[in-house]
Amino acid sequence: MGKWRMPLPCPETAALVHTSFYKFTPLPQPQPLLAASALRELVSAQAAGGLTGSILVATEGVNGMLAGSPAAVERFEQALQHAPAFAGAFTGMAFKHSACVTRPFGKVKVQVKKEIVPLGVEGVDARATGIQVSPADWADLIKQPDVVLLDNRNSFEYRLGHFEGAIDPQVVNFRDFPDFVRAHAAAWKAQGKRVAMYCTGGIRCEKTSAWMLDMGMPSYQLEGGILNYFQQVTEPGPAWQGECFVFDNRVALDTNLQETATTLEDVYQDEHDGPWRLQRALRLAAAVEE
Repeated sequence: MGKWRMPLPCPETAALVHTSFYKFTPLPQPQPLLAASALRELVSAQAAGGLTGSILVATEGVNGMLAGSPAAVERFEQALQHAPAFAGAFTGMAFKHSACVTRPFGKVKVQVKKEIVPLGVEGVDARATGIQVSPADWADLIKQPDVVLLDNRNSFEYRLGHFEGAIDPQVVNFRDFPDFVRAHAAAWKAQGKRVAMYCTGGIRCEKTSAWMLDMGMPSYQLEGGILNYFQQVTEPGPAWQGECFVFDNRVALDTNLQETATTLEDVYQDEHDGPWRLQRALRLAAAVEE
């Protein structure tokens, strides 16, 4: 099979803007269903701006990735924060933006799930999270000799790019990450180590750090994740090595939040379940052409 990369350009009128967002806030049953309905209305209202992507809703909050014209993205973000249906639950939500050359998504989906990020540990309240570290202070923290730096992502993401000195927990699914922590927590405590971790946009670390806090192990986390680091630190320097995988048709971004030439084949070629992941990714990407 030849290398494949989605060639579609952005709409003729303007570049697309990608926005990612999440917030852990209680949405007791049956509110997730009502929230999902309200979110579908907000997205539909921006149909003329080509808004597409995916939003997950659960009792613990919302997690979304969308792309569209700059105006459509702006209107959606404002509506999400101020719509009466949400009673201010999403006011002040942080949004991470990046430009697009490739169309990131083909369709739009709003789904109700058990978790907005599936850690697989019951009863975790991700509002009580770890110690946030700003992008400006991150490089200094991870140089400290008493810090264990964990990459809270899948192995294929680590392979494309990671922070210098980070440990790859060798997970193939986010649900595997707690097992790695459990296996090493006692040793880290005995050695007087501090745990720091990072992920793409921050959501995986928020959920994990809340669980680790319940275990009596406070952890440090990169505020806003890798994407916020790229946005805030103009010269990442040697602290970051490589590029960052993103879960859409752009595949990977460099430290300037620009798409790279990395293909889906490049991402999955050395993974033990690579053929399955590649075929699934190709099916999802092909939906853009429909």
